[in-house]
Amino acid sequence: MNLSSRILKVTTKLMPILAFLVFSAPLAAEIEKARDLMEEGKFTEAYEQLKPAARSGNADAEELIGVMYAMGLGVERDDIRAFDWYLRASLKGHPGAQSGIGWYYEVGRGMPAPDLVRAYTWYVLSAIGGDPDAAISQEEVVKKMTKEQINQAHILIEDYRVWLYPFR
Repeated sequence: MNLSSRILKVTTKLMPILAFLVFSAPLAAEIEKARDLMEEGKFTEAYEQLKPAARSGNADAEELIGVMYAMGLGVERDDIRAFDWYLRASLKGHPGAQSGIGWYYEVGRGMPAPDLVRAYTWYVLSAIGGDPDAAISQEEVVKKMTKEQINQAHILIEDYRVWLYPFR
């Protein structure tokens, strides 16, 4: 293999990494700007700032849009859309969104009925992911559960944990 072929091969392998580095910094800045707007009470502007990042699959932006729909901040409160945005971020390992999913399952808002097995599952996953408040929510929901429900939840937790947090 000649030198130009080697350079081309290395460059081809590095392109995704370089693209990530080039595009992730501006994305982080957009999300920080949106957070600042939310703190200032400018929710409509924050939503517009977050939409491109969320639609591109950024979990932080997805979680923040979930919060906005859950609380009716800059958008009409919509539990189905809130849950959907939380779920997108949750499946990418976002602990805050996982707690949001747990809460929706716990209280049953926007659902036919509460589901304590899934609430506990998502709270545990959120705690594994590092959400400091998830352990408190987990302790509260487990008080309402039967032993059988807890066992069912632990099966789900293992199913999710191995691919959401493979190194934990």
